Amino acid sequence: MTEAHGSTATPEDERSDELGVDEIPPGGGNRRRRRAQAEKPDPKKKGIFARLALFYRQVVAELRKVVWPTRNELITYTTVVIVFCLIIIGIVYALDLGFSKAALEVFG
Repeated sequence: MTEAHGSTATPEDERSDELGVDEIPPGGGNRRRRRAQAEKPDPKKKGIFARLALFYRQVVAELRKVVWPTRNELITYTTVVIVFCLIIIGIVYALDLGFSKAALEVFG
């Protein structure tokens, strides 16, 4: 930014000074025009129900692409998760028991 008070310099102005006049990026420099274009309603925009229906159709299409596990795979995955959780529970229980015994010995 500039140090002068009341300056009308914008970040695009400084960037154009850094890049040079020939190197100004396309569309750079006029934020108000871009903001006004972004706020205009799109005449092709669909209504809320049409957008919800499109969303629903897209969700169904994506779910059809999913490779669902077979019953045997599901049982195997579930068993692995339960065994892993039991092992972690055992480790945490052993550590908790050990630390509580140690704290009891130290602090009486």
